[in-house]
Amino acid sequence: MSNKFFHTAFGVYGIVYKDNKLLVIKKNGGPYINRYDLPGGSLENGEGLNSAIKREVSEETGIKIKNYIQLGTMAFKYPWKYQRYEWNEHICVFYLIKGYEGISQNKVSQFIGQDSLGSKFVELNNLNVDNSSPLVSLAKRYINSGKFEFDDITFNKWHILEKQTF
Repeated sequence: MSNKFFHTAFGVYGIVYKDNKLLVIKKNGGPYINRYDLPGGSLENGEGLNSAIKREVSEETGIKIKNYIQLGTMAFKYPWKYQRYEWNEHICVFYLIKGYEGISQNKVSQFIGQDSLGSKFVELNNLNVDNSSPLVSLAKRYINSGKFEFDDITFNKWHILEKQTF
């Protein structure tokens, strides 16, 4: 892979599930546009991981995290033409959200950098590779198995959706 020109993205992501449903956002930007994605995203300048996961989940869903644990870190690599790059390496720190307050919002405030149209709980059986990001697929496997995968995943093809799946 060393001959590929990579863009590197780094972010924190929360897994919130109850009653066999996963809390997802409706993505409106980036390589996962028009798919369900996990709430989360990039750190702001000087921000720590713990502050970032709380802020990102709140901004994208409306809930306030109260109790959480870090599950682990892994990366997804896939072709994506962005600026001068040919590939994307998305490094993700995953958190299991064990406690929160508030109600997830179907619509959230829009501002520069906001890539969520809102959130909702979706039945695990209704989340698949055609309508979800690879982060959602990993979260679904974690929920079903109780084991977190640490191996990076490379996709030789990645399809950017032009129409919403939600």
